[in-house]
Amino acid sequence: MTATLLKEASPPPTAPADRDRRRRARRRARIIALAFVFPALLLLGALVVYPVLFSVGRSFFDASGNRFVGGDNYTEMFRDPATLKAVRNTAIWVVVAPTLLTGLGLVLAVLVEKIRWATAFKLLLFMPMAVSFLAAGIIFRLAYDEDPEKGVLNAAAVSVHDAFKDASSYPNARARDGQGLTKAADGSYGTTATASPGDTVGLGLVGVRAEDLPGSARPAYPASTGKASADELRGVVYLDFTRGGGGEQGKVDKAESGLPEMKVEAVRDGKTVASGTTAADGSFRFQGLDPGSYTVRLPASNFAPPYEGVSWLGPALVTPAIIGAYLWIWTGFAMVLIGAGLAALPRDALEAARMDGANEWQIFRRITVPLLGPVLTVVFVTLVINVMKVFDLVYIIAPGPVQEDATVLATQMWLVSFGGGNNQGLGSALGVLLLLLVIPAMVFNVRRFRGSQR
Repeated sequence: MTATLLKEASPPPTAPADRDRRRRARRRARIIALAFVFPALLLLGALVVYPVLFSVGRSFFDASGNRFVGGDNYTEMFRDPATLKAVRNTAIWVVVAPTLLTGLGLVLAVLVEKIRWATAFKLLLFMPMAVSFLAAGIIFRLAYDEDPEKGVLNAAAVSVHDAFKDASSYPNARARDGQGLTKAADGSYGTTATASPGDTVGLGLVGVRAEDLPGSARPAYPASTGKASADELRGVVYLDFTRGGGGEQGKVDKAESGLPEMKVEAVRDGKTVASGTTAADGSFRFQGLDPGSYTVRLPASNFAPPYEGVSWLGPALVTPAIIGAYLWIWTGFAMVLIGAGLAALPRDALEAARMDGANEWQIFRRITVPLLGPVLTVVFVTLVINVMKVFDLVYIIAPGPVQEDATVLATQMWLVSFGGGNNQGLGSALGVLLLLLVIPAMVFNVRRFRGSQR
């Protein structure tokens, strides 16, 4: 009876017709899915797969594309100093930019949670992502301009510098040849003939425009006619130029102006024994001098060129400057992504830590950061992939003379292939190298995504 019940309870065997029907249904579903996917696969093959395969094949041919050279392009690639510099700069980008961005994004994401206008602050930081790399490059090319009249960073640097250190009032001033002043190697001027206490000397300079004279400047002629006492050395520093013509070179004329705030020194046996600053009429006096011969000197600081700021786009700073522009664009991206992970953290763990007496730094270091580990890894690897392909900012921001100092693999590939090198064999080899460097990071990111989905 038990066998009879089991036989009645078991399902009837599937008929061959039912199996065929199900097989046809599955085949039809696969065909429909393939029909929907085929346009995307076709586009992917035309825009990604074919260019990759073509570049790999092209990398084994010479510049003309007619002669097979094997691995010569890859050998030449690592012998070329410009390519080695591009590899070095790319390594700097990969190490510095993603690390700074991930750190900044983490800190900002944690701090934004504690302010009232968090949404507005996030929007403000994320806004540069809406700016194209071309526009951002132009913005920072202007911001980094060495001319303080154009570059905002150098304008700020010059303002801060001049607030703490006075700039020279006469950077273009110079002495006439054969008029009693000799220029030293350090840029200072000294009198050709020596002077003694009781003398009055005139130090005439040119090269100063009348409109550049300080507003306090007064005529020098009255000071040049004064008499010095027996222990006093007097003189006047003046602009040896008369507007409208006339006057006599090397002599103070009535229409000529004194040069105020000019530093003057009395030198004896190579040592400065007295110093002073000219008055509004350019006059100066050294009192209490011992008898003897002195040289009157105008120190080089009077003629020092004005501080022009920092050469942001010079060979030494061009790569850090471009990385700074990249940080401005991508900090919001890192902050928003990490902030989303931060919002998903279990609040009970944070509250339990606070109840146990942990301070905010301990919570951040021992709870927040470890729990955000997967998110931080994804952000870091994504930025590494993006950094390896950076091209626009480097090409736009770096001026022509320092383009080679700032080049990375992407810009070097373009320069070799289309930017004057016209060697698409070597350029294809660089493209293959860049692809091989990007693939491990992409595979790692895909595995992380799959692991998080499980």
